[in-house]
Amino acid sequence: MKPKVAFICVHNSCRSQIAEALGKHFAADVFECYSAGTKIKPKINQDAVRIIKQLYDINMQSQYSKLLCDIPPVDVVITMGCNVECPFLPCKHREDWNLDDPTGKTDDEFIETIEEIRIKILALKDKIINKNI
Repeated sequence: MKPKVAFICVHNSCRSQIAEALGKHFAADVFECYSAGTKIKPKINQDAVRIIKQLYDINMQSQYSKLLCDIPPVDVVITMGCNVECPFLPCKHREDWNLDDPTGKTDDEFIETIEEIRIKILALKDKIINKNI
């Protein structure tokens, strides 16, 4: 059974949604991934949707903002760097990726954040494969 990983931030509209999309794209063979937050937005960040489509041809249009109670129990929690008290979710392993929110910033800053998330997803995949989590 694959471990379940949750990417968590406050609004579940940008960084955690990017991580969910990239996790499903690059690591679905190793872990299941979800994203959620303590509050929701009416729709996820459209710059994230557009840039992820351009970079990786991943369609995030079906993704939506979810609350912590909307996802199943998970094994690993990754917080994005909430700049406030990050939401708590029970788990076996927790990491904070301390990523700046690119909302409202330039495409280059979005791409930088997306690349950081991609690298961290691949590192997380390796940790799980090598049983370091």
